[in-house]
Amino acid sequence: MPTSRSRRPGRPAPSAPNVAVSGLAGAAGSAAALARLDRAALEIKTLRVRPALQAAVAALKTDDAATAARFALQALELDEQNGLAWHLLAIAREKAGAFAQSIQAYEKALALLPNAAEVANDLGRLAYRMGMKPVAEKLFRRYLDHKPGSTEAANNIACAIRDQGRYDEAIEFLRPAILAKPDRPMLWNTMGTILSEQGDPDSAKTFFDEALRLDPAFAKARYNRGNARLALGELDDALADCDGAMASPLPASERQMMRLARSTIQIARGAIGEGWDDYEARIDPDFGDATKFLVPRPRWTPGADLAGKTLLIMGEQGLGDEVLFANLIPDVVRALGPNGRLFIAVEKRLVPLFARAFPTAEIGPHSTFNVDGRLTRGATFVGDLNAVDLWTPMGSLLRQYRRTLDAFPATGGFLPADPARVAHWRGVLEAAPAGLKVGILWKSLKLTGARARYFSPFDAWAPVLTTPGVSFINLQYGDCSEELAAAEAAGISLWTPPGIDLKDDLDEVTALTCALDLTIGFANATTNLAAAAGAPVWLISTPGAWPRLGTTRYPWYPQVEVFLPPQFRDWDPAMQAVAAALGQRVKNGTEAIRAG
Repeated sequence: MPTSRSRRPGRPAPSAPNVAVSGLAGAAGSAAALARLDRAALEIKTLRVRPALQAAVAALKTDDAATAARFALQALELDEQNGLAWHLLAIAREKAGAFAQSIQAYEKALALLPNAAEVANDLGRLAYRMGMKPVAEKLFRRYLDHKPGSTEAANNIACAIRDQGRYDEAIEFLRPAILAKPDRPMLWNTMGTILSEQGDPDSAKTFFDEALRLDPAFAKARYNRGNARLALGELDDALADCDGAMASPLPASERQMMRLARSTIQIARGAIGEGWDDYEARIDPDFGDATKFLVPRPRWTPGADLAGKTLLIMGEQGLGDEVLFANLIPDVVRALGPNGRLFIAVEKRLVPLFARAFPTAEIGPHSTFNVDGRLTRGATFVGDLNAVDLWTPMGSLLRQYRRTLDAFPATGGFLPADPARVAHWRGVLEAAPAGLKVGILWKSLKLTGARARYFSPFDAWAPVLTTPGVSFINLQYGDCSEELAAAEAAGISLWTPPGIDLKDDLDEVTALTCALDLTIGFANATTNLAAAAGAPVWLISTPGAWPRLGTTRYPWYPQVEVFLPPQFRDWDPAMQAVAAALGQRVKNGTEAIRAG
């Protein structure tokens, strides 16, 4: 199951992210933890420190982090070596989102308290929240050493192991905890998330069902089951689960996470406008993974008059999303009119493509870095931001310009390739084996367990790759030596074009796809680039894939043909259909040559 993620520079995220509650148990400053701290405060011998400590605990009980921090600091002014004061300060700063300062305070508490297991557990949750999963695992194990048999500790260790991609180990670690305490819904929910991350949402759903049988009010399990149902294409049931989970009392961060997932479900069901409205959850300050944009100017809102204004569009999410969402930029250019000015900040590899496509705009790379576990993005190439009237994340524009299917353009090719480079690659391709020149891609660069479920195993391509009359061109970026060797051993030749970096030379890659007769693959950066340039693309999709917008096609790219498995992970029928269509295309081409 998708997990709570900490974004890092350059880390692509799903366009409308399928984000799940991780299943992590407990919380810093929970009622039980605060009760323990209250008792500890009463045991403090130094009378002059006790009132400040008790006041800090009382403030935390009312979620008043600022007041709690103030009283904790008062206690530290009186006794700098007071471990309890450092622990309270750490919790207060974590609740306020000051993660770096919180870690420092937790570390002080760990060093000063004689029994620091609870501190280690709190610090482990913070490390987990910040994406430091190996560190979190060590801290949770320290807590388990102090509390053998703790359900919470076992659950949290399993979550940390899962998020490091060690799925089998996570299952084996969690199994004895479930056998020992089968009445704990939390454990069944976490096992379900592990199976979902492994790419098995059907089995995962069984574990979420059991968690909900044990506790029908368990919002996390209901939400996670909804995500499993989305992957299986059970869209109405997925929406019902997501809405049911959101009807429960929830922390603000989890509510926005669920709202973001609901956007995916709504869009996949064809409720496009409502889906884009929910999609705003991705930048809500309450959402733990929200990107922070360093643009101190007014935000654009739907309906705002753009005529004659200066607008800054900030690219977001992954590279493929920046390409996909560029579909709406021509509409924005028209809305700005001849007196308007447009800045577009995109991933630096896309700058040449965008500059060619939108010559009246000023294109530059966004600057992206990590601050306390939060993705932070700016646009330094703009210079004086005071010249900007309005700014917007690129995806937010969809709320106005792509609310219905009718709003999508009937023609493609909004990111055209360089004609001279297309001609160059046509010449290079003459050195490839004879036949129809077909580029193929079979995976994403980031093929984690959760993401892997959207891509077939390489050996499923055999019916396609054995089609006579086709010269297959390798467009797969990243390390694919293992697959190429397997293909060679099976007598299948994949010709790799020379003199091109398939991962980073995106302007060249786009020109290459336009020189090919066809590109076939799953949705990734290259297939998006080829489709956006107007090149012929066959896309192998999956049940519940939101970019189809509730259709069996890709409205973003009118020329793209979609091949869809009849059910989740049932790749063979889809690959057989691709092979049959490719064989027919070869036949049609041969007949056309003969007729000519």
